[in-house]
Amino acid sequence: MITLRGKLKKDNDVSNSKSRDTNKRVSIRDKLLVREVQEMEQTLPSTCQIVFDDPNRLHEFTLVIVPDEGYWVGGRFHFGIYVTEDYNMAPPQVKCQTKLWHPNINEDGDVCLSLLRQSSIDGLGWAPTRKLKDVVWGVNSLFTDLLNFDDPLNREAAELFLVDKESFRHKVKEYVTQYAKR
Repeated sequence: MITLRGKLKKDNDVSNSKSRDTNKRVSIRDKLLVREVQEMEQTLPSTCQIVFDDPNRLHEFTLVIVPDEGYWVGGRFHFGIYVTEDYNMAPPQVKCQTKLWHPNINEDGDVCLSLLRQSSIDGLGWAPTRKLKDVVWGVNSLFTDLLNFDDPLNREAAELFLVDKESFRHKVKEYVTQYAKR
């Protein structure tokens, strides 16, 4: 015979079970992040800095990139990085918070980088073996050697580069001066 007390206990047990499953999943992500954040901070490129608004939330942080060469030298670029609960099966979400003129970053802050895709044509997409340090190095490389004008997210920037490199350089400097000054 089912009683109210029995039903409440059963509902409470189911609720606690779901809560434990959710906490277990989050704790797996958080356990990975404790190790990976330490490793990431030890291997940061000299042009990068990591900022945690809340040190208890390792899954949300800002990556600050200050290029020391190339078109964007002199700028300070902020990227919000959010590590979802299904990490490391899915890549972190990366959004550029600084307006810039870049072929692989659009004006909404979306970032085009194979590493950040669940699956990519070139086979260089996200894999569970990748780590946060790979994301940091990949985003940092968008300011140097991973610059891709052949498959751009911002077609206008890529086309300007191909047609008139000096105008491209000038437009980049305008954006750096207006939006990304240190």
